Amino acid sequence: MRLLLAIFLPWLQFFTIGRPIAGIVCLVLQITLLGWIPAAIWSVYALSQYKTDQKIEKLKLGL
Repeated sequence: MRLLLAIFLPWLQFFTIGRPIAGIVCLVLQITLLGWIPAAIWSVYALSQYKTDQKIEKLKLGL
């Protein structure tokens, strides 16, 4: 679900992962039609980093 959000509403996805400043910057980028594609790519990348960080944190708590 977050992946679809990252593609269609990139700025909102940043708010769901706790990065509101990046969300505002992404919204400004997304306002321009040409900025939509870089905003979506950035959002998908940030989502993958967030998932990786969550897995690492889970492993740290398990040890």
